Amino acid sequence: MHLKSIGTGLTIWYTTLLTLTFFILGSIAYGLLAYSLSRDIDSALKGVAEVMVQRTRTGDAAPVPGDVDELFRRFFGFSPLDRYVDLFDPRGRRDPRLPHTYGNDLYISPEALENASQGLHTIETMTTTGVYPVRVLTIPVIEAGRVASLVRVGMSLENMVKTRRRFLLIMASVFPFGLLFAGGGGWLLARRALRPVDHMTRTARRISAEHIDERLPVTGNGDELDRLAKTLNDMLDRLDDAFYQMRQFSADASHELQTPLTILKGEIEVALRSHRSPEEYKDVLKSGLEEIDRINHLVEGLLLLARADAGVMRMDIQPVDLKMLIRDVCNQMMVIADEHSIALHSGPMESVVVDGDREHLRRTLLNLVDNAIKYTPAGGRVTLTLSADDRWASLSVTDTGIGFPADERQLIFDRFHRATDTRSRDAGGVGLGLSIVRSIAKAHGGRIEAESPPGHGSTFTLFLPVSAST
Repeated sequence: MHLKSIGTGLTIWYTTLLTLTFFILGSIAYGLLAYSLSRDIDSALKGVAEVMVQRTRTGDAAPVPGDVDELFRRFFGFSPLDRYVDLFDPRGRRDPRLPHTYGNDLYISPEALENASQGLHTIETMTTTGVYPVRVLTIPVIEAGRVASLVRVGMSLENMVKTRRRFLLIMASVFPFGLLFAGGGGWLLARRALRPVDHMTRTARRISAEHIDERLPVTGNGDELDRLAKTLNDMLDRLDDAFYQMRQFSADASHELQTPLTILKGEIEVALRSHRSPEEYKDVLKSGLEEIDRINHLVEGLLLLARADAGVMRMDIQPVDLKMLIRDVCNQMMVIADEHSIALHSGPMESVVVDGDREHLRRTLLNLVDNAIKYTPAGGRVTLTLSADDRWASLSVTDTGIGFPADERQLIFDRFHRATDTRSRDAGGVGLGLSIVRSIAKAHGGRIEAESPPGHGSTFTLFLPVSAST
């Protein structure tokens, strides 16, 4: 596994956390073991000392049992090799009744004498000439309200020290194997958990603009990796649609540009083949100018759509009276409507003010009216209406033209799309008008909707937010 991979990083973090956890738990266990051993020793020493206190109070000539080993074995479960039993008077002098073989001349600390004089017992750890320290318990024997003697019992801490060392040795021996096993297990788990990521990576490397139809594998487990794969697949679907639209857009744009350029080139070549009259040259130049205007119109539309897609469309937001704007557009388009024998008039109108760019809104309305005139037969009618509520202004352009099929309702706003039955140059235009209308509507926070009842023309309704100042 690569050193910079997620699996290696997870394994390192897992092993580090496990090491820290093992160290903390081991330290706690060691502390509890030392505390338990110390407490057991103190409890056993207290049991031995209490037996001696009882024998001392009864006036027994031998305050210590004959078999000291049996006494220690009774409370400790074994007889320590180094055990200590002493009997002193209140001043700290050894009792002559106690055989010297039971003691080791352990001194009595001033603290133990002070506590004994107050009737308190003292338990302490003392160093000796031996290798291991000694745990000693000093208990005063109270008779008639005064301290009659002092009983001291002790034992070497050799067993406790060795037990703690064995525990540390076991921990030190087990820790590397446990760490190695846990680290290896973590590495295997990380590798298995991240295996779908490797599959995604290999699949993603194969995906390109030419092979964008491939998708990442989904296991169906519903886990985080599955959700990631589905999210990426959804993104690839959107990219696939975007690539398709881009390719279609490029093809359509090339076709639309090729037609006027071919016409322009052909007319110029024909004009240059032989000498012609000034009127014929004038006709050629006039026709060429028309094709150049067509190309210019196409390029302007493409630039506007490109700016809209990039979110950088220039907007000069001002209050716009839609009623006045409709009247201006109707007056401007009346000549074109008369040329096509189309009746252009306005229907019911409300005074509505919106915040927007007047020139962009004018272009939107011109495109809608021009589109209605193009696809309405001679003798037809184009009607503009305007209404509003508390939120939206509704501007409708209704015609009595050929309309469009129901299955093309969403396609008519695509770039270079024209109704199936009208794909000819007789209708004019390049198929960008409705795309521009939709882009300008979105830039103003509005929308455009279209309806076309069979045999009853079509209606395009532009919805714009009403100005908050009205």
